[in-house]
Amino acid sequence: MFESFDALFLARFQFAFTIAFHIIFPAFTIGVASYLAVLEGLYLKTRNPVYQQLFRYWVKIFAVAFGMGVVSGIVMSYQFGTNWSVFSDKAGPVIGPLMGYEVLTAFFLEAGFLGVMLFGMNKVGEKLHFFATLMVAVGTAISAFWILSVNSWMQTPAGYAMNDVGQFVVTDWFEVVFNPSFPYRLAHMLLAAYLTVAFVVGAVGAWHLLKDKTNAAARKMFSMAMWMALIVAPLQVLVGDFHGLNTQEHQPAKVAAMEGHFHTEARAPLYLFGLPNEETAEVDYALKVPGLASIILKHDIDAEVTGLDQFPREDWPPVTTVFWAFRIMVGIGLLMVLAGLWSGLQRLRGKLYDNNLLLRFSLFMGPLGFVAVIAGWIVTEVGRQPWVIYGLLRTADAASPIDKAGVAGSLIAFIVVYFLVFGAGTFYILRKMAGNPEQVTIPDYAKHKPTMAAERIYDEEA
Repeated sequence: MFESFDALFLARFQFAFTIAFHIIFPAFTIGVASYLAVLEGLYLKTRNPVYQQLFRYWVKIFAVAFGMGVVSGIVMSYQFGTNWSVFSDKAGPVIGPLMGYEVLTAFFLEAGFLGVMLFGMNKVGEKLHFFATLMVAVGTAISAFWILSVNSWMQTPAGYAMNDVGQFVVTDWFEVVFNPSFPYRLAHMLLAAYLTVAFVVGAVGAWHLLKDKTNAAARKMFSMAMWMALIVAPLQVLVGDFHGLNTQEHQPAKVAAMEGHFHTEARAPLYLFGLPNEETAEVDYALKVPGLASIILKHDIDAEVTGLDQFPREDWPPVTTVFWAFRIMVGIGLLMVLAGLWSGLQRLRGKLYDNNLLLRFSLFMGPLGFVAVIAGWIVTEVGRQPWVIYGLLRTADAASPIDKAGVAGSLIAFIVVYFLVFGAGTFYILRKMAGNPEQVTIPDYAKHKPTMAAERIYDEEA
């Protein structure tokens, strides 16, 4: 089955496969955890029971997604030892502590308060329960902080030296953690997570509004989601521009591949579509806007933009993959901006919940946030190639000395198990989303101390 591939390619494909599955769940849980905190805070402020209904509706979905995210993340860490032992040995003094900090500060915080959030409502005070929900949301953001610090250091290494056995060692922890690309990647990823969840929530709200326009919980979901789209989607475009300028400064070969620029030139065109041809170093069937790339990347139409011809051919990333992944990400981002503006217009006209075309478009947009996240990670990781630590350690030199059969066997096992386990989990989540949020029951607990019967009712629901 894998006869034509070598061990290096299979190891890379295995990691790409597992991270593509994994990144879906953290992106989802980061956003849902914050959404739950907002819902509970609004309930405590307004005492509107709809907010409590929505909290109970989404907290069960969050719990399942959180569990799948943890399991899929652990699998990736094992691959550092099995398939990428040379990388682990050389980068371990830098990467190891950062991963440890993520466990100590983020995972322990999430795990410590998760049980209170899931099972402690009406067993602890309302304010303490809200605090637990906030801590889970903060923990997901802290987790993103450390993981993106690790990845960003691999993209733009700083604050290191080489010891006498060829390992990267830390000379300045501040420079390691806050390396040149880290702030941009962190902001871009967090906003991507919030937007992804906003459109999932909007799609669920739209689904139920198409069935019943008077559904109060669905109306609240859809309204909150469209506010996020209207505000955050344009902000993400701005952050993405800053991130692109930073990448142009530190990883110009990646940007050249993203833009399809094989040649260094002034008044560089922006290729909207085309087929990059690495053999001829041209973009075939190109649809382009002259000078626009110079404006975007240099903010000057006459500026010269670096092309791939400034780099040795062996240092080129896979251009076609990066080129198209970037366009998928940007295209979905523009659709998100469109959805936000469209919803804002309908809100002004008082027809936010009545426009079936907008509701169907929002339903279509529901899964596209995940597609954009995966496309963004493809741009980030494939665009870094052929380096695992940019400019310092090649991917081919970081792999473990294992044979093809061993990698192929574990890859097949991962594919089968992932599609079975995570497929079942995703199916369960979709079933929960299909349920009517108005049918979520809110037990009539005693105002102060709950009865044993009320506690038992809540335990059974949880």
